[in-house]
Amino acid sequence: MDTILILCGLYNLGFALFHMLFWKLFRWDEDLKKISFVNSRIMQILNIQIIFYFVFVAVLCFIFPSEIVSTTLGKYFLAGTSLFWLIRTFQQFIFFKTNNLKINILTVLFITGTILFALPILF
Repeated sequence: MDTILILCGLYNLGFALFHMLFWKLFRWDEDLKKISFVNSRIMQILNIQIIFYFVFVAVLCFIFPSEIVSTTLGKYFLAGTSLFWLIRTFQQFIFFKTNNLKINILTVLFITGTILFALPILF
């Protein structure tokens, strides 16, 4: 199970790195000027906070794999994180109604996160 938790940590680090690229990938220096000052700042703050959350989850998975899989609190943590990715998967269908390869790849990645964090609970 420790190996799965390492994979969970690496998975979250990957999304942290992806979110760190949002400013460049989505040209936020230009595009966020088109919305209100407050909404622009809220988007950036939320992105920074989700980066922190992803890194925090990764660190927990790396440092406490045995505790996570063997305690009730750890299992709730895994279930909550799996649910986070499941909800994110559903949001793909609500907010992105197009059939786009990049969107579909992200959807598969979110489903992967749902499964990765559920596996230690199931076995």
